[in-house]
Amino acid sequence: MSLWRKPSYLMGALALTTALSTSLIATTAPGAAAEGTSAVAEDRVLRIYNNNIENLVRNNADGTCTRVSGPDHLTSELVDDNGQTGTAGVKAPDLLIIQQVRGRGQADAYADQLSAKFGLPAGTYKVVLAAEDPEEWGLSHGCSDQSLGDLKKKQTNGIIYNTQRLTLTDTSLYWSAGWLKPVPGVDPATLYDNGAGCTLYKPPNADDGAAYTYKWRRTSAIAARFTIRNTSTDVFAATMHLPEQNKDFPCAGDGIKGIGDTGIRIGTDATDLMAGTSIRAVGIDANRTAIPADTLSGYGMTGYGTKPTSGTRKIDYLFLQGTVQPSPIGHTVDGTKSNHKALYGFVQF
Repeated sequence: MSLWRKPSYLMGALALTTALSTSLIATTAPGAAAEGTSAVAEDRVLRIYNNNIENLVRNNADGTCTRVSGPDHLTSELVDDNGQTGTAGVKAPDLLIIQQVRGRGQADAYADQLSAKFGLPAGTYKVVLAAEDPEEWGLSHGCSDQSLGDLKKKQTNGIIYNTQRLTLTDTSLYWSAGWLKPVPGVDPATLYDNGAGCTLYKPPNADDGAAYTYKWRRTSAIAARFTIRNTSTDVFAATMHLPEQNKDFPCAGDGIKGIGDTGIRIGTDATDLMAGTSIRAVGIDANRTAIPADTLSGYGMTGYGTKPTSGTRKIDYLFLQGTVQPSPIGHTVDGTKSNHKALYGFVQF
């Protein structure tokens, strides 16, 4: 196990989350607990999604931005077994791995909107976050309307889970993405030197200038471990968002290029959580194209998603371990109301 110890506030939050999850099942309307138990027994499919929700603000080609409501975004990304959105066959997801959410307030509101969409009590969906209230960074964020750009100044990453289906058993410490810190007047390729110039993207290795001091927050990753209720099946999930520089210079930490030279790294604490799990899911906005599907094969995972996810580029990835149902749409949801298309995989257990 990692030598790092989880902070007391994190352990307290974990205990509170577990207690809330237990009380939720016990205090819902008559028959609700029985229905939830039956659903686990009868519906042996874990529905997993990954999406960079871009703080629920979309950037348009003309420089304007459009705010998207949580319910509209959810309707645009959730699919039935045939890969179709907005049908009666769309079932409540079990895991939504997300990037670029403002913090606890937006994450919990989005989770409650997901509960409401399926007629479930508020609090049915809970969220594990890499940062509860990340500091602001950046200027306009590509929005001609500054008020919309301001909505994207706080960025962190999270894992939303259905407490009627999953019990949270542990969370990892956050870990930092890798980064090539620019030096004015020096060619980045010279700095990179086949990965030798890479470092962890967190203080003191952070952007210079007040506007970008906290930009590293958006690339902090986190993982969690769950047990499927009424089973002995353990599930691992992780969310990552790699820097834009990963497009040209894959960096995963101090002097390393990452798994398969992709910039991807799974933290030591997270790797410990993964041990012994039979279902695994890693969702990544990697800001890099052409990452092979077998990149995480050493962890038993395969990449799913065959279409571009950001314009004409595929830069988002969902790696899964388990028996994944086939997808008629290549595990990629074209109509997602975000700058990024959602990926999904339905895993049988």
